[in-house]
Amino acid sequence: MLLVCGAFCAAATDVKVVEEIVAKVNNEIITRGELDRERKQAEARFRAQGLSGQRLADAMKEFEKGLLRDRVDNMLLVQKGKELSINVDSDVSKFLADMQLRSKIGDPEKFQQMIREQLGMPFEDYKAELRNQYLTRRVIGQEVSSRIHVPQAEVQKYYAEHKTEFVRKERVFLQEILISTQGKKPEEASALEKKAKGIVARARKGEKFDNLVRDFSEADSAQNGGFLDPYERGSLDKRIEDLVFIQGRNYVTDPIRVSGGFLILKVVEKHNAGQATLEEVEDEINNKLFMPRFEPEIRKFLTRLRMDAFLEIKEGYTDTAAAPGKDTRWRDPAMLKPATVTKEEVANRTRHRRLLWLIPIPGTKVAVKTPSSSKG
Repeated sequence: MLLVCGAFCAAATDVKVVEEIVAKVNNEIITRGELDRERKQAEARFRAQGLSGQRLADAMKEFEKGLLRDRVDNMLLVQKGKELSINVDSDVSKFLADMQLRSKIGDPEKFQQMIREQLGMPFEDYKAELRNQYLTRRVIGQEVSSRIHVPQAEVQKYYAEHKTEFVRKERVFLQEILISTQGKKPEEASALEKKAKGIVARARKGEKFDNLVRDFSEADSAQNGGFLDPYERGSLDKRIEDLVFIQGRNYVTDPIRVSGGFLILKVVEKHNAGQATLEEVEDEINNKLFMPRFEPEIRKFLTRLRMDAFLEIKEGYTDTAAAPGKDTRWRDPAMLKPATVTKEEVANRTRHRRLLWLIPIPGTKVAVKTPSSSKG
């Protein structure tokens, strides 16, 4: 039986150790088991991406470098959000409500069961993870991003010096709604076409297309708001191409009969062939110039949080973003928290993170799968 040394051990002879604490961050802890689980999850993701052998080993080695750093970063950001009394409950509720609508599971209990089955974790744990992610995003936005400004003169200068980056082929950006006829009887098609026409009428009257996608679309892309990858001229079915390339932004097509049902398309954006104007690419340039400013600023902010925090790292573990000059050596565990935790303590803590990448979470990019129906 492994116990903490000193007087604490003498008083805990009946304790069974189940976890080892490797870091203390203010009033919270990071355990070896949590890091091990994240390693396994990372390896599973890399293998799913086709990595193996030396490439897998190299990817895991790079991941290891930032493992403890990232856990400390996230913990400090969440703690800062709570200190600032930032409330993200409405954001979490809205996200879950939208997610439930997209899943087309009306019963809340069945929806929560779907979460449990897909993630292998309690619904409340997933909800807590969402809350933490919204919280960290709000803290970063409020304390870092909002204080970074890219002067318009720099945007103009970048455009003038990099014009060749913005020579475009003609392409169109689309959103889709699919009213499926799969498994339907032929006599039901007219009713489904009428339904599709009703949706088009609502969109043309000004109803938000995003909401119509959420409520009606049966395409795979509905999980991503109905947005499709951009299409260059010549890559679409001719009858669809002739409709969307001659129209302007926000145009909504009549229902188009395709093999899988009735397709409704909205023109979100168009790029004409040739040199893009500054106005067309201004946001893109802003992003290019913002990130080099953002990365050092977020690291400075996290270093300040480390300097102000009670932070201890166990020997053998490294925080690669440690604040210069700050002593984070492990102290006498009997004076603070034990170096191990019991089964009961683990049960009382927020449960460990699982494979959150299986279900969309705020801020993530879902790979858009273009349904075959949109190809005609």
